[in-house]
Amino acid sequence: MIIRIKNLRLRTITGINDWERKDLQDVVVNVEIAYDGSAAVESDDIDDSIDYKAITKRIIQEVEPSRFQLLDKLSGHILAILMEDERVQRATVEIDKPGALRFADSVSITCSAQRDQ
Repeated sequence: MIIRIKNLRLRTITGINDWERKDLQDVVVNVEIAYDGSAAVESDDIDDSIDYKAITKRIIQEVEPSRFQLLDKLSGHILAILMEDERVQRATVEIDKPGALRFADSVSITCSAQRDQ
C-alpha cells in the first residue's frame, strides 16, 4: 500500500540569506509512504495501518518552528520522521519552496529512503 500526503502547506524559516531568515516562508510538503497494508485490509483497524493524521501532525510540529537553512536538511528531517515507524518499507519526501527563484514557480528537493528487506 502507498499513502500519499499531498500539498501540505506550511510556513517556516528556511534559506541562507539574511532576508530569508527574518520572515516565515511558504513550503509545500508531499510525502509518499509504502508499507504492507494487508493486515489493515483484513482487520479494518487503525493499529494495523499507518496513521497519516498522526504523521501529518508530527510534520507540522517539526516544520513550522524549524529554522533550517537548506531544504536538503529539512527534507531529510521529515524523511527520518517517516522512517521511525518500522512498518514503513519505503518513503519519499518532496518539499517545494514557492517563489524561491524569480522566473520559476518553485524550487523543490526530493529525498527517499528504503529499508533493507
